[in-house]
Amino acid sequence: MIMNSRICGFLFASVVLLAGCGERQERVLVSIDGSSTVYPVTEAVAEEFMATRRGEVQVTVGVSGTGGGFKKFCRGETAISNASRPILDEELRACAESGVEFIELPVAFDALTVVVHPENTWAEELTVAHLRTMWAPESQGVVGNWNQIDPAFPDAPLKLFGAGADSGTFDYFTEAVNGKSKSSRGDFTASEDDNVLVTGVSQDVNALGFFGFAYYEENRDKLKAVKIKLDPDAPAISPSPEHVMDGTYQPLSRPIFIYVNAKAAAERQEIRDFVEFYLTEAVALIEEVKYIPLPPRAYELAREKFRAGKTGTVFEGHSEIGVSIEDLLIREAR
Repeated sequence: MIMNSRICGFLFASVVLLAGCGERQERVLVSIDGSSTVYPVTEAVAEEFMATRRGEVQVTVGVSGTGGGFKKFCRGETAISNASRPILDEELRACAESGVEFIELPVAFDALTVVVHPENTWAEELTVAHLRTMWAPESQGVVGNWNQIDPAFPDAPLKLFGAGADSGTFDYFTEAVNGKSKSSRGDFTASEDDNVLVTGVSQDVNALGFFGFAYYEENRDKLKAVKIKLDPDAPAISPSPEHVMDGTYQPLSRPIFIYVNAKAAAERQEIRDFVEFYLTEAVALIEEVKYIPLPPRAYELAREKFRAGKTGTVFEGHSEIGVSIEDLLIREAR
């Protein structure tokens, strides 16, 4: 499996680094943390970049969720932060208080995917209203069976799995479904590690969960993706690169980002080299790990922004639902 093989390669590289310490080999370190959704993309780029540098540069990619990653980034602990949503007001304030300026770079699109067990035959299509009934804060302790979502569904326990509170995926999903970021029932199995969610749903026929498209694609032999309807009269749309590109997979289509510490990039050649490599080589790697690449023009705009050191965000401190690739291009061209 692509993702697992890359993770293994990354761990092997880390072991080589530790072994090399005894020989006093010095490697320049580029530290990255943040979103588990963006991790497969950045980890793939990091592995390829390190191979071109023949051990001279070590890139570490952690997974603490988008929110957890921004906490480290705004404290100056990391040079780059992976994010599955734009930076928020409170994170902007934290960075400003620490004197951390950043360059916001969209790198791909994701189809946030709702999944069920393969033997689930009743929830192949769900409306946003169905999802809201499942996940609304007022559903906690009240909605516990599938037939409470729809009388046509079986009288069986509803088991929910979702991203943890530090995850940008949790922020985006709750805003798209419940109308407010972080507004959710709390009685579900939560984790910033998407593999935990994959395991939970794949082992329970009554389970439902959500995470990034790449984790579904990596595990589609043991999961079923749910088609989403904006309302009962709308067509049911499956998560796919085609439906993200044509703007029909709504409201769960979203851009994903890296945020680069502007001062670190200005002062450190290895960070500039890594980001340039990312924006130049990302398309093939993004497709390899099953995300949706941006149009070539978007990467050109991102490189221009990075080389100019243009700091700040085009999202004004809040996440937005329904941003299309075309919308993103217009913003980046400003």
